[in-house]
Amino acid sequence: MRLAGLFSRPPTGEPDDDAPDEAGIATSEAPPPPEPDVPREAVVIAFANQKGGVAKTTSTLNLAVALSEEGYKVLVIDMDPQGNLTMSQGFNPDQIERSMFDVLVHRLPIDQVIETAEVDLAVSSIDLAGAELALSSMIGRERALEKALNPIKERYDFILVDTPPSLGLLTINALVAANGVIVPVQCEYLSLRGLVQLENTLSMIRENLNPDVGIQGILPTMYDGRTLHAREAIEILQENFGDLVFKTRIKKTVRYAEAPVKGSSVLKYDPTGNAAAAYRELAKEVLNGAKARKHA
Repeated sequence: MRLAGLFSRPPTGEPDDDAPDEAGIATSEAPPPPEPDVPREAVVIAFANQKGGVAKTTSTLNLAVALSEEGYKVLVIDMDPQGNLTMSQGFNPDQIERSMFDVLVHRLPIDQVIETAEVDLAVSSIDLAGAELALSSMIGRERALEKALNPIKERYDFILVDTPPSLGLLTINALVAANGVIVPVQCEYLSLRGLVQLENTLSMIRENLNPDVGIQGILPTMYDGRTLHAREAIEILQENFGDLVFKTRIKKTVRYAEAPVKGSSVLKYDPTGNAAAAYRELAKEVLNGAKARKHA
């Protein structure tokens, strides 16, 4: 019922929506039709750091499983030719016939390289090592992953991409396709220096390829609170990046090395342990965070 009908009669010559009809029953304006459902698209998060050994793969998998525990549909993508993420879910990269190499280079639908494990996994193989060379002569080479993801984005809530320890074409593809970037950083001074180079790369990508991508969070890894050096590294991160630094600290523990041997995440391998709890806390931070923030 319109508010105008409560206080005044409609002008002469216009029907009164609230007047009784011939049967003596008051009629009112029909409610507006429901708005069509707007398809949701997955949030794409790339894990990137050109330095190796900073727990990118560990963080990609365990955050994905933690998000899955919260009821979200998650896909992880192994963009590293070493295939560590693929191995961490019990698949042998040397025996995989079709992988992300075929998706990026031969335009194979990504559906055909997704395996079902703790979460859905787009697998890698050693062939991916040749992708950078194969892509280098292709038009739109930086957008190969973005185009591959478009047909499946509505099926997932989150897509997490594990990248190789470099800022080459594979990592650039991940950054172009991403809404945000999580940067795992080992709590050592030399590891912090690589953030500057990554920031420069992101600035160029924002300028030329993906204006919306930014650092969603910086994740301190391999943290040992007993050492002064680790605590100082955290202070340096917070001084330079402020609230971009996640409150979660991924501490050193042998559980992170043991879980992949069993082909599982640490949340499945040791579900009640401190290592699993850390990634559940990280998942809460990611879910509570806003859009990826650009560090000025």
